[in-house]
Amino acid sequence: MSSETKLTRDEDGEPIDDAKYHGMIGSLFYLTASRPDIMFSVCLCTHFQEALKTSHIEAVKRIFRYIKGTTHIGLWYPKGTKIKTIAYADSDHAGDYVDRKSTSSVCTFIGCCLKSWFSKKQTALAISTIEAGYVSA
Repeated sequence: MSSETKLTRDEDGEPIDDAKYHGMIGSLFYLTASRPDIMFSVCLCTHFQEALKTSHIEAVKRIFRYIKGTTHIGLWYPKGTKIKTIAYADSDHAGDYVDRKSTSSVCTFIGCCLKSWFSKKQTALAISTIEAGYVSA
């Protein structure tokens, strides 16, 4: 997605059929397993699924045009290889000493290469470690 493209709620835009849009987003999410380069753009387009306008579907079509022009790019998983997907998750229960909130982290490796990661501070406050475990679950 171009850095100049700014998706907004677009209150004045023309509404569109949401079933077609949801199908397109689902297909793109399936494709992100082998094309992590489109992950940011696809996730950005999912933020507007409750009030779809023509500008949103144009952004999704732009992603499909990018994919059509870059079919030689992507992760390939050859049949018969022993490539493993490994995910690690961690949570520090009430680890922030200022506000006592927990932080959860996850990273995913395909083979020896990092594919994705995220870290998030929980929004709920935990009084005890048992409650923090419940919140992070």
